[in-house]
Amino acid sequence: MIYVHWLILLVYIFVVAVTMVKVLMDNRQPAKTLAWLLVLSFLPMVGIVLYFFFGQNTRKEKLISQHSMDQLTKRSMLEFVEQRNLVVPDRCRQLIRLFYNQATALPFKDNEVTLFTSGYEFFPALLAELSKATQHIHLESYIFEDDALGNIVADVLVDKARQGVEVRVIYDDVGNWHVSGAFYERMRTEGIDVHAFMPVKFPAFTSKVNYRNHRKLCVVDGRVGFIGGMNIADRYVRGQHGQPWRDTHTMVRGGAVYAIQRAFLVDWYFVDRTLVTDRRYYPVLDGAVSNDCLAQVVTSSPIARWPDIMQGYVRILLEAQEYVYMESPYFLPTDDVLLAMCTASLSGVDVRLMIPRQPDSRIVKWAMQSYLSEILEAGVKVYMYDGGFNHSKILVADDIVSTCGSTNVDFRSFENNFESNIFFYQREMALRMKALFVADMEQCTVMEAADSGVRVGIGRFLLRLWESLVRLLSPLL
Repeated sequence: MIYVHWLILLVYIFVVAVTMVKVLMDNRQPAKTLAWLLVLSFLPMVGIVLYFFFGQNTRKEKLISQHSMDQLTKRSMLEFVEQRNLVVPDRCRQLIRLFYNQATALPFKDNEVTLFTSGYEFFPALLAELSKATQHIHLESYIFEDDALGNIVADVLVDKARQGVEVRVIYDDVGNWHVSGAFYERMRTEGIDVHAFMPVKFPAFTSKVNYRNHRKLCVVDGRVGFIGGMNIADRYVRGQHGQPWRDTHTMVRGGAVYAIQRAFLVDWYFVDRTLVTDRRYYPVLDGAVSNDCLAQVVTSSPIARWPDIMQGYVRILLEAQEYVYMESPYFLPTDDVLLAMCTASLSGVDVRLMIPRQPDSRIVKWAMQSYLSEILEAGVKVYMYDGGFNHSKILVADDIVSTCGSTNVDFRSFENNFESNIFFYQREMALRMKALFVADMEQCTVMEAADSGVRVGIGRFLLRLWESLVRLLSPLL
């Protein structure tokens, strides 16, 4: 028995060594690899547990086969799309081609877009459209809370299902861990087809905890679509911790609804293994919307070959000639995005970043500080939003390109999550997005230097050291 503890130690060392080799052979970004090596080295036992739950790389798993993806694309949306006189702005041609080559993301003309900047605006519009449904409702949300608002939405869905409307719902399993299964079971009992995205059943699927579906999509009868940053929960209306909630979401009528529909049905195949490709999910548009608003729905995921949305952000930053304005609740950028922001700013482009004064995680706030110091040195203007918690995820550049969606400017969104954004290529839409940013600036304080609270002496040194150490963990946050 005296040697048992030595045997346990040797087994532990062997497991850690094998895990480190696996981390190295995943060939991830050096910063992310180093972060996991540090966690495994300096957090005995805890490091192994964290890696087991959050670190295993599923990027190469063929969770959606290419054959099935081709069927979803060719047998559905592409078969029904006919766009005459499609005009693509020269400034945006290569960006549009980038997204198309990555995942067959088609641009669609003739789009009418409504912008919502709070839950007070968004949820009444969502409920109104849901209540009009006669054919089908497809709803996908990272969070579908069992609270007052969540139950109102659920009641409307149940009512429509009783009327014979097909209702499909996808929610993220980890995002709703604390929600009772009875909440979703009630909907299933009423005829709603409800699925959790990548359920985590310990210990079989623990490696999936790190890869979550962060998308927020809704399609009603194939004619109205919603895409943006708001989940279904009370706090998106009432705020949290005494702070108002600021967010951005869009309602779209027109061609781009096809693309939102396709994004949902790809995820539906993911959770249900059912190919839904019938023409009735892509109804012939009646021509009620006719304009030059060009839109492209882009999705990204950890199993895709390329980080689609991140590459789009990088290209926008590097091609910008006048300005790029960005809002994100978190700022833990990948090296590519960080370098692109600094390069654009040093080239004379007016790069502005807006983040909330108080993020909803203290460790995230610490990790953000060193990144903020770096972009400030490059001349990027940082605006601290004081009007509540700003959860908005928008970008606008040069009065021509704008986007809204679920993607944060952080490692998790760019590399680990399933995300969706809608990109617009029209001056009017860009000016509308720009107006949102300018209006939010009125509730901001400009950050002149890293707001650490301690500026001199040993306290400042220790705080900067701590921020730099936490930065090493930013790929994992």
